[in-house]
Amino acid sequence: MMSAVLSSGLASASESAQFFAAQLQFRTDAADLAADLIAGESQIIVIDTRSVVDYQAGHIPGALSFPHRTMSAESTAAWDRSKVYVMYCDGIGCNGSTWGAYKLAKLGFQVKELIGGIRYWQQDGYAVATGDEAGVLLSIPIECSC
Repeated sequence: MMSAVLSSGLASASESAQFFAAQLQFRTDAADLAADLIAGESQIIVIDTRSVVDYQAGHIPGALSFPHRTMSAESTAAWDRSKVYVMYCDGIGCNGSTWGAYKLAKLGFQVKELIGGIRYWQQDGYAVATGDEAGVLLSIPIECSC
């Protein structure tokens, strides 16, 4: 009987390293983002790409509301291209963060996408802010188990 896992073939160790290194260049997780927010990392700007209503209902503390549908050269003209913009949306079933990252990258910005969006952020036990104000993440309640 043939292994289902092995039947599609295997990448070399070198190919695997390149693939996973590329994933890390494009994505981050809630634990790493929370650690940077707590540390006050000034190079990171967190962007909530969902609707303003969803942002007001609950967002990552420190995140700015910027729905991906409103992103353009004009709406980002004053933004600092030396920063790294971490985009998020609802989560795995939503592509708002992917659209936002794509649009900003096309405009010359450095971007990363938050794995799992606000859902994984909350699942991992991190606080959310509500209303129009960005807020500030004050503590990390749990350690990442990875």
